[in-house]
Amino acid sequence: MARFMTETEHRAPAVPRAGTAEGRRGGTGENATGPLDGQEEAAALLERTRALVDPELRAAVESLPGAMRSIALYHFGWRQADGTPAAGSAGKAVRPALVLAAAAALGGPAAGAAAVRAAAAVELVHNFTLLHDDVMDRDTTRRHRPTAWTVFGDTGAILAGDALQALALRLLAEDPHPAAVPAAARLTACVVELCAGQHTDTDLERRAPDEVTLDEVLVMAEAKTGALLGCACAIGALYAGAGEEDVAALDGFGRQAGLAFQLIDDVIGIWGDPRRTGKPAGADLVARKKSLPVVAALAAGTPAAAELASLYGKPHVKEAADAAEEITRATQAVERAGGRDWAQAEAADRMARAMQELARAVADPESAGGLLALAEFVTRRSS
Repeated sequence: MARFMTETEHRAPAVPRAGTAEGRRGGTGENATGPLDGQEEAAALLERTRALVDPELRAAVESLPGAMRSIALYHFGWRQADGTPAAGSAGKAVRPALVLAAAAALGGPAAGAAAVRAAAAVELVHNFTLLHDDVMDRDTTRRHRPTAWTVFGDTGAILAGDALQALALRLLAEDPHPAAVPAAARLTACVVELCAGQHTDTDLERRAPDEVTLDEVLVMAEAKTGALLGCACAIGALYAGAGEEDVAALDGFGRQAGLAFQLIDDVIGIWGDPRRTGKPAGADLVARKKSLPVVAALAAGTPAAAELASLYGKPHVKEAADAAEEITRATQAVERAGGRDWAQAEAADRMARAMQELARAVADPESAGGLLALAEFVTRRSS
């Protein structure tokens, strides 16, 4: 894990660092001892977002009928499976933070405050996708606890996810803000794109390793991850009263940052520390997931790429000892074939593109402070 952190720091994109001349944040970027660095500022922004958005989320979830409410409260970490209170994590809140930061960047603090309900709607859609993804991928752990489907069954998890999507649209339908209608239209279009991306993802898993190209996996990743981050930024811009060009630029920023996010997430999925990620080490490799580092490695045309293709062509192993050996071999093959280095370099390139999109709409780094801090956070994280 230490090696991953070192390489990530070395190869991370040149996002302006908070506390420097080009990255200092106006208003919220300093504490009693001086300017916050990017990670500290992002953490503070995410904490503030949770404080603002969680009451809206909880009120929405509490309005669900009994069974759906219980599953959703468990998924968010607010209740145990038996219904007793829990103090678990409801997630990092990156997407709602992007909504608020984008609104503030283009319209000031008042615009950010007005976008809280929209931020909650985006977070509800994100969690709808998580509930469904866990069922389809058969993931057994999320946020350091069993996934909802393993506790309540497939049907319960799927229906709870459907309910969260409906709640998101209800929040926007009931929001009197003039941006709520175009925000709802954008969010529903994003859900369609998310579903298309997930369909492509599941289709890729059924195809042989040599039948999957890096370009189509990048397109799939933009649909599955970049689309919602772009949508979050665009909705924030709408709540700031931004014009079409600025909304499109913020969408582009979020999409490119989302691809960087996914690239780093895929790296963490292979080399991350389970104590930090809350997921078993090498789970993506055991499941034969064609993540971006894996597909890049498979396309390398080297002996290591051939070894990885051979491993991916075999049935899943069931014995724990055999699985551990297979994970080690596959992990080493991906790295030797260059998959890890490519993913980290590509993440840097995507963040450079994100910065170009952001500059189209927000020329002043002071105004873009929150977005810059979040961009740095998603490319320098370890879980």
